[in-house]
Amino acid sequence: MRVLGIDPGLTRCGVAVIEGRAGSTLTALHIGVLRTDPDWAVERRLQGVHVGLTALVEEFEPEAIAIERVFSQHNVRSAMATAQAAAMGLLISAQHDLPVALHTPTEVKAAVTGSGRADKAQVTSMVTRILGLEGPPRPADAADAVAIAICQIWRGEGQRRIEAALAAHAAGAVSGTSTRGRRA
Repeated sequence: MRVLGIDPGLTRCGVAVIEGRAGSTLTALHIGVLRTDPDWAVERRLQGVHVGLTALVEEFEPEAIAIERVFSQHNVRSAMATAQAAAMGLLISAQHDLPVALHTPTEVKAAVTGSGRADKAQVTSMVTRILGLEGPPRPADAADAVAIAICQIWRGEGQRRIEAALAAHAAGAVSGTSTRGRRA
C-alpha cells in the first residue's frame, strides 16, 4: 500500500509518501514540507497547498491519503488555517477518487510509539527507526506526516476489513440471507 500522509498547515504542510504493509518493511518515497508565504492572501496559500498536494498525488500515485484530524486548538486562527489546509487534502482525495482517512494525533502517536501520550521527540525517533533513516525527518511537520502515513498503513487495512465485513453483513440482512443457524 502506498499512502500520502498529510500534517495540515498553511505555512508548513508536512507531507510524506510511504509504501509497505503491516508486518513488512516500510519505505519512504518522499518526505517534505509544502511552504506558503504568510504574507500571501489565504486563497493563494490554499492554492499553493492544493498545487503541491496534487503534484505529489500525480507523481507518486498513492492508494490512499491520510490526514491528521483537526480536533481542537486553543488558537482559533491557527485551528482555522489547519482545517483549511486539511480541506485541500480532502478535496484532492475526491478529485482523484482516493480513499481518505482522518487520524487524531493521539491515534497516530499510539500507532507509531505504542503510547498516545508520546511527545514529538519520541514520535520522530520512532519514525526514524521504523523507516531506517540515517537521520530524523525535519522539520517536525515532515516527521508528523510520516507518522500519519505509517498509522494508516498499519491500522488502515484492519479498518478496511472491518468496514467490508460490516457492509457484507448489512447486505445480507437487507437481502434476507443470513449465515445464522447454518452449519459450515
